[in-house]
Amino acid sequence: MCICVDCRWVDRCQAYHAVERQHGVDHLSDVPDFEPRSPRIHVSVMDLPGGGAGIEWDVRACSSFTPDPGRWGRLRPGQAVPD
Repeated sequence: MCICVDCRWVDRCQAYHAVERQHGVDHLSDVPDFEPRSPRIHVSVMDLPGGGAGIEWDVRACSSFTPDPGRWGRLRPGQAVPD
């Protein structure tokens, strides 16, 4: 799971914006203005049922991570938190 969902900067973060783009989901911000320090993005390639491959992107570590549990959910009430 991406640590960003529980980070104070999730809606302003350029790294999370890139993850959103890779997942093809709506952005929390169209113009993120926060550049995180040393984000580590984990990319997993997996086989999909019926053939083909899928890619999963997750930020697993970041020097700028500032805990704010539930931040993503408060920004998108009623929506499922991304896995």
